[in-house]
Amino acid sequence: MNFNKVNNLAGWTVFAIASSVYLLTMERTVSLWDCGEFITTAYTMGVPHPPGAPLFILIARLFIILFGNEASTVAIAVNSMSAIVSALTILFLFWTITHFARKLVQKNDEPLSRLSIFLIISAGTVGALAYTFSDSFWFSAVEGEVYSLSSLFTALVFWAILKWEQQSHQPGADKWLIFIFYMMGLSIGVHLLNLLTIPAIIMVYYFKRFKVTRVNTVLAFLTGCAITGFIQKFIIQYSIKGAGAFDIWFVNELGTPFFVGFAFFFILIAAGITFGIRFAGKRKLHYLKLGLWSSAFMLLGYSTYLTTMIRSNANPSVDMYNIDNPINLEGYLSREKYGDWPIMYGPDFTDKAPFVKTGDQYVRVKDKYIVTGSRYKQDWANTPLFPLLSPHV
Repeated sequence: MNFNKVNNLAGWTVFAIASSVYLLTMERTVSLWDCGEFITTAYTMGVPHPPGAPLFILIARLFIILFGNEASTVAIAVNSMSAIVSALTILFLFWTITHFARKLVQKNDEPLSRLSIFLIISAGTVGALAYTFSDSFWFSAVEGEVYSLSSLFTALVFWAILKWEQQSHQPGADKWLIFIFYMMGLSIGVHLLNLLTIPAIIMVYYFKRFKVTRVNTVLAFLTGCAITGFIQKFIIQYSIKGAGAFDIWFVNELGTPFFVGFAFFFILIAAGITFGIRFAGKRKLHYLKLGLWSSAFMLLGYSTYLTTMIRSNANPSVDMYNIDNPINLEGYLSREKYGDWPIMYGPDFTDKAPFVKTGDQYVRVKDKYIVTGSRYKQDWANTPLFPLLSPHV
């Protein structure tokens, strides 16, 4: 009995069950929360609340067109998209479970018996269907929200690292790692949940490629956390912040049209990555080369946010934060208007931390960027560690 054929057939059978359940039980109109906003922005190609979801909007818009592009079918189209991508999440979850079950059952690559295959497929079926009918996931699968598509990306990238693990001894296996970071870049245009898989992915890579010790295991986990923080802060926020600073200088000092400095900034990054890849190739610095390729494809996936500025400049009916320039895009991505509330330290309920200036607020006026005010954030420097444990509470 061929395990791969059985595994694929069983996986698609579970997908059929999940998609049938979700399509039959999905909302016929709209749930009364963010769903209405996302469905509306998908229909009008608008700009939803920070930090946005441009890839979700684009895919949802495709479904709306496939369903006839009529106002009466908009909600059903987007809800159907959620149902289908949720069922695909179940499919990749099934294959993830059978991967681990096979590692438990199969010893030393010996042929699998019919009983072993039955046990592996049963484990995948029970686990995948248990998640199919779980309360939280079922709710997100039947309405027009970003969590269903985000769950698909999360399941996909973790399944991909397991495919890399299977092929890690073969030439070219690291293409799966590049694929993972491209999917992560795309997933930023849906929701940031996907980034939480990075520490787990780093651990899989570590256990396969390095000598396992307690110290190295801790270092590998901390490395995964550091990479997650680097992506969150530098790739997602500081790249746009730097591009915005370039655009202000190009427009106000050099007299160029808007977005020339923004484009030039990313051209410089592309040139730097290209030079770095060539340098790493000549010096045989494998990890540097892999990191640069991964960063390049993550930025490529992240570029879906360009559509946010394009649509904002078209002034759609829903245009939250007015992202018609790179400076506003940086505030949009960093959730600037939501405020800041540190986790490790912060205020007690009665504390009032002072506000400090963090920069200028710009708007586009004719052919210049004009300062219209200042940006502020609260200064938590003098607040206690773990404030809920503070004696002041």
